[in-house]
Amino acid sequence: MAQARIGLIGLGTMGAALALNIAEKGFPIAVWNRTTAVTRAFAAGAGALAERIVPTETLADLVAAIAPPRAIILMVPAGQAVDDQLAALAPLLDADDLVIDAGNADFHDTSRRNAAGLPFRFLGMGVSGGEEGARHGPAIMGGGDVADWARVADVMTAIAARAEDGTPCAARMGDAGAGHFVKMVHNGIEYADMQMIAEVYGLLRDGMGLDAAAISRTFAAWNEGALKSYLIEISAIVTAAADPHTGRPMVDMILDRAGQKGTGRWTAIEAQHLSAPIPVIEAAVMARNVSARLDERLAGQALFGPAPQPCALAPDTLELALIAGKILCYAQGFAMIRAASERFGWTLDLPEIARVWRAGCIIRSAMLNDMAAALAADPSRNLIMAPFFADLIETAMPALRQVVSQGAAAGHALPALASGLMWFDGMRTGRGTANLIQAQRDFFGAHGFQRIDGLDDPHGPWAGTV
Repeated sequence: MAQARIGLIGLGTMGAALALNIAEKGFPIAVWNRTTAVTRAFAAGAGALAERIVPTETLADLVAAIAPPRAIILMVPAGQAVDDQLAALAPLLDADDLVIDAGNADFHDTSRRNAAGLPFRFLGMGVSGGEEGARHGPAIMGGGDVADWARVADVMTAIAARAEDGTPCAARMGDAGAGHFVKMVHNGIEYADMQMIAEVYGLLRDGMGLDAAAISRTFAAWNEGALKSYLIEISAIVTAAADPHTGRPMVDMILDRAGQKGTGRWTAIEAQHLSAPIPVIEAAVMARNVSARLDERLAGQALFGPAPQPCALAPDTLELALIAGKILCYAQGFAMIRAASERFGWTLDLPEIARVWRAGCIIRSAMLNDMAAALAADPSRNLIMAPFFADLIETAMPALRQVVSQGAAAGHALPALASGLMWFDGMRTGRGTANLIQAQRDFFGAHGFQRIDGLDDPHGPWAGTV
């Protein structure tokens, strides 16, 4: 007998957490994992929620356990595994059944699957917040047909995180791959936010000589102000933690080689296709790639000189620099989303995206409330031009300049903060230097140019001069 409101395939860390969240919110859920022992263990460990969980041992059993028209969430690895699972479901589902890919999919794959003529309905959905978010309230970004989202909106809004005003952090972003695109940019911003915090951490540690405990106190203080956010909060926590084996600060025992799953790289690549400048995110991806080259870095230090030198910067100055960097990074991310909306015809709602990111996701922060308000006032305007953020940048920019200049002079690697500053200076320069580039292009390729006086003479007088 059909009894479940929804189904879920894939009981890994994220899938299991999401299934428990759904059950806890009162929705009976049927679950299936390709390894039957995993399914049984999950159901056995569900405690009081087990009464709302229907464990199944075959895909056919899963389909039979869900009330039609069925909705099934896929929580399987991105790529071929999703296509294989869709193919396995095809002979079992009806045309009005709905499959929801809630993994970390490439939005191009989601758009391709949406257009492929699947024999059932299909929805792409970005889910952010890690295991904790999946279990207790993630941010959810849907992409697909309005009617398909409406069919599961009650479940998604029930399990989503809640902002301080009680609004669920779940919404349909747009058609096809829009949800996974917004999730991808979220992850790119996450890379950049983490990198900027790490750069400031390096200045506190190596520039000012603070130990981990003092750095933790600094982060905790910053989390009471404009920088209040999940990433600053956990930075205070991890820098305060002690290693159970040595008693030393845990953060000092961790090798400085950062991992990545690729979504930041996707963001950087897609930005190039969209001609959307996101240098802070690109710098963060570069920094992770450089961090992986530990042997080369050690050889470089041995060859070119000592590690970064002391750098006298006040904590208040570093706080303001980080505020400026955060605004510049988010401004670039929202501008990229705007460019994609125009390119793909998605009509993405920038204020709504900011509101969805206010809770549940990794980049949640108090500043997103003001960003949502600024984007609602004029979604076509770059965020740095909004009066609230323009005033904040005016206040914070001298600190960012001081941090980048003094940090660089002392040999500190500050790629994300410096990239943000250079982008800002480009954005505030009415007459730059691209006129020389256009002259060069015309010289070697007769590409032409526009004149400042409007004359219709698109080539220079240098023909035959070399």
